Amino acid sequence: MATQPALVPPNNAPPNNTTPDGTISRRGFFMKLGILFNCLAAGVLAVPIVGFLLSSITRGRANGYLSWVPLGKVSEFPEGETRLATFQNPYVMPTDGKTADTACWVRRIAGEQFQIFAVNCAHLGCPVRWFPQSGLFMCPCHGGAYYRDGSRASGPPERGLFEYPYKIENGVITIQAGELPTPGAAIAELTGEKPPCA
Repeated sequence: MATQPALVPPNNAPPNNTTPDGTISRRGFFMKLGILFNCLAAGVLAVPIVGFLLSSITRGRANGYLSWVPLGKVSEFPEGETRLATFQNPYVMPTDGKTADTACWVRRIAGEQFQIFAVNCAHLGCPVRWFPQSGLFMCPCHGGAYYRDGSRASGPPERGLFEYPYKIENGVITIQAGELPTPGAAIAELTGEKPPCA
């Protein structure tokens, strides 16, 4: 019995995705529709990812944490007192809302000599409160205590309160506040020294 040779379509035969009369077949239609939906899904996923990767460049905030932020006039902080002040963190997103408002403690020692402390405890970051009667900053979470100059008094913190660098221009106190001052912070690298109370 002789084997029959395989049928080879002639060169003028229509491709697989079309019918003999030249219209697109159902299989070809669904193939192209599937490719279209896959491209749309890839685009939908790619847009937020690319936006996230380029956000620091497109918003011009690459060095936002190095910005100087005004706290208020020098006259708003009486000598020998410690007061709570708030500022807007320069490194925020539009969706941050009220969480962009950050608190700090401003201690005016004398004249134009200040100490500006981060409100966060050096132990686990709970907000500390100032008690003028005892002259101590107290942490409600684990009982950390700090003296009026920010140095450690007692409790679990191993160091004093973190301080913000400050300067006075035209009677206004400004602080470099975008990054919380910690021992490994960029601020410590810029000044070439450890932050105060380290």
